[in-house]
Amino acid sequence: MGFYSFCKKQIILIWKIYLFLIIFFNSKEYSKDTKLKIFYGGSKGGDIGGPLVKFKKLKKSFPNHYKNFNTVYLISNNSYLNRNSLKILKERKIPIILNQNGVFYPSWYKGDYLKKNLELSYAYHLANYVFWQSKFCKKASDKFLGKRTGNGEILYNAVDTSIFIPKYKNKKYFSFLITGNINKFNNYRVLSVIQAMREIHKLDKSVRLIIAGNIEDRNYFELISSQMKLTNIISFIGRFNQKEAAHIYQLADAYITMTYQDNCPSAVIEAMASGLPILYSSSGGVPELVDEGSGIGLSVSENWEKIKVPETKEIIKGMQEIIQRKEMMSVNARKRALDKFDQTNWLKKHKIIFEKYLKNN
Repeated sequence: MGFYSFCKKQIILIWKIYLFLIIFFNSKEYSKDTKLKIFYGGSKGGDIGGPLVKFKKLKKSFPNHYKNFNTVYLISNNSYLNRNSLKILKERKIPIILNQNGVFYPSWYKGDYLKKNLELSYAYHLANYVFWQSKFCKKASDKFLGKRTGNGEILYNAVDTSIFIPKYKNKKYFSFLITGNINKFNNYRVLSVIQAMREIHKLDKSVRLIIAGNIEDRNYFELISSQMKLTNIISFIGRFNQKEAAHIYQLADAYITMTYQDNCPSAVIEAMASGLPILYSSSGGVPELVDEGSGIGLSVSENWEKIKVPETKEIIKGMQEIIQRKEMMSVNARKRALDKFDQTNWLKKHKIIFEKYLKNN
């Protein structure tokens, strides 16, 4: 274990102990308070990363209370509450609302996935109510955490459709966009598209590719692009935050993601709200977000052991179809985001559940 990893683990351990003390001393007398006071289990909001952005959205409407709280809200992969903390909350009848956004399995997690799932399973089964981020997310959770008998529902991620909006594009080029925090293990998300770009550029000189985000192997991809003589065709934008995200989407004409078995990527919803058609690996929860009018899914088989990537020829075919149908797909993508994923409805659903379980407690 490296020094950085060791220090990080020690900091998280200390933080969990601190949160346990907060729960022990501040949840004792307030479970019957009728005014909603939410505690987010020590997780903080932010402008980078899906869970942090979700916490920030929620905290704006439902402020965080480290004291006198009577409801606890957790996101599964960003929770710092240990079993003892959860047990105290349950004993004191403080409602626990869990946003379940994924599990661990071999095709993408190379560590001890059984141990990690065991850690997740306690909150999953103890929570009063669960929001699954997609039907796929529920399926995976029941498979790897054990079938849950408690209450819950599917609630997809949401977007502020007043900020993520379409913008007129320069007709000279047609740009596809990839975004994300992409580490070495996920290089296929970029490499598969670069390989397709080499071939499609021979057929259509107007096609461009923008790659934005924290790309661990950026130097490697730039080298590959150079070797393929695509230096002027592929551009890289570094790490960006939520405030900059709307502008990033407006640079492109379509969004492309080959991520395998993604649960409910906020980036896809943000891209749709920005009027971008989606070309995607038809796996995980993404087919639940994008319909035939707003994007094209490339077929891959479900597999928990190995990552499956669409063939290069299928990616090329999908890119060509997106280019041809762009105008109509752009309109449909924006409309679908407005109808299905606007954050106003997402916040209303949270309010209903918070108040229901506080009242019934």
